[in-house]
Amino acid sequence: MTSQPPIPAHDPPAPIIDSQHVVSHFLTSMAVGDVTAAVALVDDHIDYTNVSLPTLHGKKSTAAVLGLLAKPWAGFGVVVHNIVGEGDVVLTERTDELKVGPLVAQFWVCGRFEVREGRITVWRDYFDWFDVTKGLVRGLVAIVVPPLRRRLPAPEITG
Repeated sequence: MTSQPPIPAHDPPAPIIDSQHVVSHFLTSMAVGDVTAAVALVDDHIDYTNVSLPTLHGKKSTAAVLGLLAKPWAGFGVVVHNIVGEGDVVLTERTDELKVGPLVAQFWVCGRFEVREGRITVWRDYFDWFDVTKGLVRGLVAIVVPPLRRRLPAPEITG
């Protein structure tokens, strides 16, 4: 009986990480208030820009902003109308909802994300200040006349 040569050990293949899924999970995590899950998808060296506002550099700065969503007086909602990814780049067209106390403002946003090794390295949102202002005015009026408040659908949890 001859012995067989040992079979070389190989590391299991790395999981295939879909950049679009990472971004969807990131946005959904924020919408359901799971800031910890959202921050886990952010790279240590992320650049986060709301165009026309200063860029935040690094996970710590980005986590501080996202942490505001976990406050009892604040929140975030989102409806993703379109999402497309090619390679590391994901583009979104969406309606974002920001909640501060009784004020709820909804406005359109286009986002560009870069994802590397399952982590968001660049997050750049584009929006129109006039549309944000309209959302704020609608939100203020809805405080006085609650039936005017628009409701976003509940976020769908993806696995």
